[in-house]
Amino acid sequence: MSEQPVQTVSIREARERLADVVDRAERDEPTVITRRGREVAAVVPIELLREYRQWEERELMRLIEERRDEPTYSLDEVMAETLARPE
Repeated sequence: MSEQPVQTVSIREARERLADVVDRAERDEPTVITRRGREVAAVVPIELLREYRQWEERELMRLIEERRDEPTYSLDEVMAETLARPE
């Protein structure tokens, strides 16, 4: 991914320029989308999303393996801990 600053656009701008936003993602240039000035979404290259999902699955499996032999943790607790972790 490039080291350029991330472009930020409003939902209205993203709607008007959707093809440009998608073209940027294809060039590994994410776009952050805002609503009323607050960041709410991002358009990123599909490969980045796939890599993130794979990483997330590996982390979940690692955490389950760590906790598997500890009877004090239920699966619900492991899931809650996983979901509460920052990226």
